[in-house]
Amino acid sequence: MEHLINPNEIETLSMQIIAAQTGIDLTSPEGLIAGRVIHAAGDPALVRDLIIHPEAIMAGKKALSNRGHIITDVNMVKTGISQVLSERFGVSILCHINHPSVINAAKTSGHTRAKVAIEMLSPWMDGGIVAIGNAPTALFQLIELITQKKVRPELIVGTPVGFVGAAESKELLTSIQTPHITIRGTKGGSAVAAAIVNTLFRIMLQEEEKHNG
Repeated sequence: MEHLINPNEIETLSMQIIAAQTGIDLTSPEGLIAGRVIHAAGDPALVRDLIIHPEAIMAGKKALSNRGHIITDVNMVKTGISQVLSERFGVSILCHINHPSVINAAKTSGHTRAKVAIEMLSPWMDGGIVAIGNAPTALFQLIELITQKKVRPELIVGTPVGFVGAAESKELLTSIQTPHITIRGTKGGSAVAAAIVNTLFRIMLQEEEKHNG
């Protein structure tokens, strides 16, 4: 059985299949994000639950243009974000899930490390992007910080996955004014969150190429 081995050909064909199955316009920023979300999850049905706040893409581009930090809840999201692209735009990616102070505080408080880590990273959130792909407790904590006016990130990428708190945390996210990209229900994940951030970088690159072309 023959199969493709060239990564560029595989990616191109994958996006063609996604466009054919969903009717998504992959030439628009919103369509590109939707396509990449489906590609990361392998689930075309996710497009029905994908929510992109009207100001989300503009907010994401603003954060990256201003070299705002990208804060992640877990290392899987951090490692999934392109190091080449983050360095290209001079953006730092921060994750404290394994920081000794986070581990100690979580043991003392009985809270999840993800929740504690998000709170500890709050001084670096203003003007940046917070990408949460795993832990609902991290998203709940972030929303609490925002409603208390303690932090002002430009964009929230909220795609925690699971059956305890994930759907509820994402539903709560849709009720606040901060621009956000999320997926209703129990689905999502770290790969999806990273794919969304990487797509924002790619949108920036495309616009640069058009401007310079």
